[in-house]
Amino acid sequence: MNTADYKDRLADYLQLYVVTDDKLSLGRPEYQIAAMAAAGGAGVIQLRDKHAGTLTLLQKAGAIRQVLAGRAIFIINDRVDVVLAVNADGVHLGQEDMPLTVARDILGPEKIIGVSVGNVEEALRAEEGGADYLGASAVFSTPTKTDAQSMGLQGLEAVCRSASIPVVGIGGINIKNARQVIAAGAAGVAVVSAVVSAPDVVRAASELLAEVKRRNIYEVE
Repeated sequence: MNTADYKDRLADYLQLYVVTDDKLSLGRPEYQIAAMAAAGGAGVIQLRDKHAGTLTLLQKAGAIRQVLAGRAIFIINDRVDVVLAVNADGVHLGQEDMPLTVARDILGPEKIIGVSVGNVEEALRAEEGGADYLGASAVFSTPTKTDAQSMGLQGLEAVCRSASIPVVGIGGINIKNARQVIAAGAAGVAVVSAVVSAPDVVRAASELLAEVKRRNIYEVE
């Protein structure tokens, strides 16, 4: 499946979005985590490694691209050049990364671009700039981003109400609170340790996706 086809059903793929972290993967390589997460139903896999050099990142991205083989959308954090080099499906940008408009000019209209947002103002700006989806962060406190301020479910709901493109909740999300994130209006959940740190990654992904699909059990408090 090509990236344009993914875009047509993007909200469906975003229901379970798994972000890699080699320090939390119990010694397993990221390509293995990616393959198992996709086997468990993850619709999006993001390679995130802020410390790897370009050559290492290219090798990791190439390996993930090969094992996914179109089973899930493949996103790379920050590095537009690596997206182009391995023909990944898109890039995810933070507020301090390459400007969205520049990334879009480089990648063209077909690639998927997601943007991290922490409030309604950032969400509106990203959507106006041409983002395909938003990552609302951090919904709950999270050990993977200790400097991130939690927006809470109310903040997430405000972002979801303001946006007409899909929103995924990020930060501290697990199987116990995933349905609350969906009830706040998110299209899906983005997780790190809830899947990549699980002894059985396939099962963790499958169970979390099933929980996400049991929508609207909780109201936002």
